[in-house]
Amino acid sequence: MGISRRDFLMRVGQAGGYSAAFLTMQSMGLMPALAQKKVELSVAPNIGKGVKVVILGGGISGLVAAYEMRALGYDCTVLEARSRPGGRNWTVRGGDTIAFTDGTTQTCAFDPGNYQNVGPARLPSIHHNILGYCRKLGVELQVEVNTSRSSLLQNDSANGGKPMVQRQVINDTRGHVSELLAKCLSKGALDQEMTATDRDRMLSFLRLYGTLDEAGKYSGSEDAGYTVQPGAGDQAGVLSQPIDMHTLLDASFWDGILFEEQFEMQATMFQPVGGMDRIPYAFAKALGDTVQYNSPVTEIRKTAKGTRIAYTQSGQPRSIEADFCLCGLPLTILKKTPNDFSAPYKKVIDECTYAGAYKIAWESRRFWEQDYNIYGGLEFLNTGCSPIWFPSANLFAQRGVLVSGYGFVSPPEFDRLSLTEKFAASRHSIERLHPGRGKELEKPIYVGWSHVPYNE
Repeated sequence: MGISRRDFLMRVGQAGGYSAAFLTMQSMGLMPALAQKKVELSVAPNIGKGVKVVILGGGISGLVAAYEMRALGYDCTVLEARSRPGGRNWTVRGGDTIAFTDGTTQTCAFDPGNYQNVGPARLPSIHHNILGYCRKLGVELQVEVNTSRSSLLQNDSANGGKPMVQRQVINDTRGHVSELLAKCLSKGALDQEMTATDRDRMLSFLRLYGTLDEAGKYSGSEDAGYTVQPGAGDQAGVLSQPIDMHTLLDASFWDGILFEEQFEMQATMFQPVGGMDRIPYAFAKALGDTVQYNSPVTEIRKTAKGTRIAYTQSGQPRSIEADFCLCGLPLTILKKTPNDFSAPYKKVIDECTYAGAYKIAWESRRFWEQDYNIYGGLEFLNTGCSPIWFPSANLFAQRGVLVSGYGFVSPPEFDRLSLTEKFAASRHSIERLHPGRGKELEKPIYVGWSHVPYNE
């Protein structure tokens, strides 16, 4: 006589406890395993001795490549167009200049100790590789508060447009859904309680709430996690197979399945103390003069023995030859750089486009903490500049830097607004959620990545 998986897992749990049952479920593919860590390369020491490599771009990918290849004996040179490492990993502080390709400039006037990560700003625990480099390079990390149930949500079509506290919205929604679904268990109760319109709206909501397909079937989602994580290039990832309802009911997973569902948007993450650029600067310190700054690439050519890269350094033309070249330049820059790539390769580069991400940040009295009991986390509006993002560093200080508007430039009309108009729209979003506090916002900065030199 056979044994069901449920009975088998129950016996494992009885014999070895919760941990044994948990690990058994992972091995059977019934629960997603932890994200895979970096696999160490099986290569001979100094395998790169005598081999010269030029790396284009001193962003994270270029810095990591140089760090790992130097450890294997390769002779590496990193060419970075800017006077700093990190690429899109950029922390803006008081006195820094933000320059755009059209000649527009801004000078940040934040108080000493305040900053804004205008590129990446948080690290989830599943990013094992970069967290591992932080440990290795001595980059001090602190908690980044990604969610606060005290933050506000606003939608013009709900509550007369007045903002509502997130914890009430979430728990009231779950309560009403649970009540309605409970009524489904009573024969005929649903028809008596709901109109046809309400039924249709409820079905639409449940498709979103439960990530259901058009037929009302749940087949897994990225919120639930992956058996193979998404990665670089065309590695799209493999969704984990859903745990069957019997297992979920028997195991009482309620606390787990209701906690910060998005795979990479955990309630608490990490950030380097003092700014995200502590990571590229730590790499740069370890690499020393391997990284050549103020060295934008002007030409990429093949040679009989490898490659030749032309560049300028502090305005003077230079060139370097190497056995290999690793390119970490954005495609927007690469497509403008003279080269002798094959026609199909050029076609792919030329046809690629990027979305234009932006952030607007302000310095202010920390009214979100002092007046609203909000410490970190995000707020969302259905129109205008959204989300609002509160800082996790320097909690309880008198002043801090918050974001009012972060995302892609959509609709395009927003990108065409003047800086003054963008700042007015951003201030208006704060005012809609926190009346009277918009006037406290000072020293704004706007970073639109489609206009940043060497990124675009």
